[in-house]
Amino acid sequence: MNNNTFNFQKVSFVIPCYHSEKTLAAVVKEIDDTMSSCGRYSWEIVMVNDGSADGTWDEIQRLCEEKAGREGICFSRNFGQHAALMAGIRKAQGEVIVCLDDDGQTPADEATKLLDAIKAGADVVYASYDRKQHSGFRNFGTRMNEEMCRIMLDKPKDLKVTSYFAMRRFIADEVIRYENSYPYLVGLVLRTTRNIVNVPVTHRKREAGRSGYTFSKLLGLWLNGFTAFSIKPLRIATAMGGVFAGLGFIYAVYTVIKKIINPAVPVGFSALMTAILVIGGMLMAMLGMVGEYVGRTYIGENRAPQYVIRQQTGRSEAQQPDAQDDLPGGAVIVKTRTVC
Repeated sequence: MNNNTFNFQKVSFVIPCYHSEKTLAAVVKEIDDTMSSCGRYSWEIVMVNDGSADGTWDEIQRLCEEKAGREGICFSRNFGQHAALMAGIRKAQGEVIVCLDDDGQTPADEATKLLDAIKAGADVVYASYDRKQHSGFRNFGTRMNEEMCRIMLDKPKDLKVTSYFAMRRFIADEVIRYENSYPYLVGLVLRTTRNIVNVPVTHRKREAGRSGYTFSKLLGLWLNGFTAFSIKPLRIATAMGGVFAGLGFIYAVYTVIKKIINPAVPVGFSALMTAILVIGGMLMAMLGMVGEYVGRTYIGENRAPQYVIRQQTGRSEAQQPDAQDDLPGGAVIVKTRTVC
């Protein structure tokens, strides 16, 4: 018997939701069908509405009213996918937490593959895809994210990180200890454990809607990743500053020697302007990088919240209804709180 085998009974599914009014019900049904047919675990589903402008929150409330074991969280505005994941993980009570997308592209019917890998001893399991059914832009963004994680966060080269993953409870407990304003789940996981594996699953085509990730959101996600969990960009800036200073010194020596050998050589205005523009541009870029770190530190010191919860709904299987919860007409008590 493998000494690393991990036995568990309860699984929490966390779904960050953004404009998923038309797809969320199918994802929830697929989770229920898969776990019911599996018959080995109890489960709950935590859905987090990340400031959707459509009827996503109404759909979450409807799904939570259907049965126990479903809980919903509604943000006051859009805080981003990783903030929604943090809120869902904090709410989850399972011994294993599975995070997946709300659009049906991450196959909930293959969740047992992730759970089997956790049971075999892995701390974290990421789904991997032979071919992703995304646009060329999203696939390019995925490749860039993989490279950024490898260079900046020391991610193993053969490890694929995706939005469909499972983690053990002690990893989740360590992740939610992070309270700064810019959460990035991959960085939090990589700094906690290296016992991470991939399992192959099938990536589906999007049936409705479109991806909520724009270029600016992807860029912001990458900045979160390497400014919150790595100082390598500052070291790269230092190295580039040294390189350009060295090149500038060599060019100055070359210019002096050239003028001594041939006094008739005119001073090169074009070369001077080129050098000024290149060096000035590099200095501005490095200063901007330092400013990014300083700005995020400043925001963190001001305790800007990761997210703000406007409403919550639903109840866990273990929670019994009482006089306050069991209101006429199926009404649900709404609670408002702020989480930093």
